[in-house]
Amino acid sequence: MRFFNTEGPVRAEDHYVLPPLQRWDLGDVLALIEQKKYFLLHAPRQTGKTSCLLALMDYLNREGRYLAVYANLETAQAARENLALAMTDIVQTIAAEARLDTGEQGLAELAEDVLAHNAPTRALRAFLTRWCERSERPLVLFLDEVDALVGDTLVSLLRQLRAGYRQRPSAFPSTLVLCGVRDLRDYRIHASSEAEPITGGSAFNIKAESLRLGDFHPEEVKTLLGEHSLETGQPFTPEAVERVWHLTQGQPWLVNALAYESCFRMPEGRDRTKPINRALIDQAKEQLILRRVTHLDQLADKLREPRVRRIIEPMLAGTAMDVIPIDERDYLVDLGLLRRVNGGSLEIANPIYREVLPRTLASGPMDSLPQIRPSWLDAAGNLDPDALLNAFLSFWRQHGEALLGSAPYHEIAPHLVLMAFLQRVVNGEGSLEREYAIGRGRMDLCLTYRALVLGIELKVWRPGAPDPLTEGLAQLDGYLASLALNSGWLIIFDRRPEAPPLAERLASSLTRTPAGRAVRLIRA
Repeated sequence: MRFFNTEGPVRAEDHYVLPPLQRWDLGDVLALIEQKKYFLLHAPRQTGKTSCLLALMDYLNREGRYLAVYANLETAQAARENLALAMTDIVQTIAAEARLDTGEQGLAELAEDVLAHNAPTRALRAFLTRWCERSERPLVLFLDEVDALVGDTLVSLLRQLRAGYRQRPSAFPSTLVLCGVRDLRDYRIHASSEAEPITGGSAFNIKAESLRLGDFHPEEVKTLLGEHSLETGQPFTPEAVERVWHLTQGQPWLVNALAYESCFRMPEGRDRTKPINRALIDQAKEQLILRRVTHLDQLADKLREPRVRRIIEPMLAGTAMDVIPIDERDYLVDLGLLRRVNGGSLEIANPIYREVLPRTLASGPMDSLPQIRPSWLDAAGNLDPDALLNAFLSFWRQHGEALLGSAPYHEIAPHLVLMAFLQRVVNGEGSLEREYAIGRGRMDLCLTYRALVLGIELKVWRPGAPDPLTEGLAQLDGYLASLALNSGWLIIFDRRPEAPPLAERLASSLTRTPAGRAVRLIRA
């Protein structure tokens, strides 16, 4: 029986699959190959890049005009900037992959001879030249995980490929495709992620195109889920299909992971006589987040990078990003953390990432939380907003300031501690959704617990700024209107050095928005 794939390239005999060659414009790709172009393919991790390259390799080899070879260069990353070791690994990897995938003979011996008689800065070029000279068909070479290489290793690889470019197709690959997560636009090479470039200008100015493999479209999500229904007879309800699309925005790994979790791991989903409904998809989402599956864990690990923090922190705080260089913003788009919408504005790529990022950042405060008795529940187990308010004020009075130091992003420490507290409140029985308001100085939270829906807006009173109360009430009006609510909370965290002590300023009062909605104002 086939299943939804979440590990490595797809195999049609094992996995539900969308035909990889249909995920990009094959006509355009074949035109680039026909024109002997060198180009890039990039996309975030686990979106299907390798599957597409392998499918294209098989297509070209069956067609017979070209000799197509795929090689993954990731193992050379371990050599770092040991150029001799890295080039040995790269040359031997290409030779071994060519033999396994196409049956090419004699390449291991050729690699050994080239490595013995050429400097590391010439070895790859010499190997490709001699191979192409003896080949009966033009070589189309796919090099995957190129951006895993760093420093001098990457510089040398690109320089050698550029040096042999004019000899194609008789003595160098006719077409070369470099594949990775990032679109290395100018191939500015760094010794590390934060170092200054170690090359001047472009090290690879022969690329014709940078192709980006996109996420699934809504119809593709429906088609992929339908593969399971056709094979097993178990349908996804229309609401479940829509929920998968909404939560993932078509991110391929997330689509497959939600479907696999709901159909193959959860006991309710393994009963093929029952449809997969929206509730199962929501449970699957929560399980993936709680288990910190590898894909989400790797994504969250990026939050430690300074250039990621420089963007995610103001996004969460609702402050502007106009001083952040565009290449740093593009880096997060390449990683798949962000996406551009409405002509270029940035937002978190999908609702699951939108939930994972702040929950990851709030994990330190959450682990530091003291034991809290759930005094916010009534006798029937429903959430009482007034009791929740009292519990929060008591918690913040006793522990708020002490926990701020456990938050990894200082500028949004109050937000993270509050989210840790509220995550403890929902505790699997409800949900906490976050809305980012870039450039508008706020964060919006929607707490749902059974029948209760509570809209909360967070504002920070920063040094040198006026009291954000008036602005916050106007903004909360719009947020509550979007939730179809007539009341909500406005929490203002006072971060001014001259602010009164917490014991004096912590208080709540009732007020109203300009449109007359009831507001519980909390100053913390």
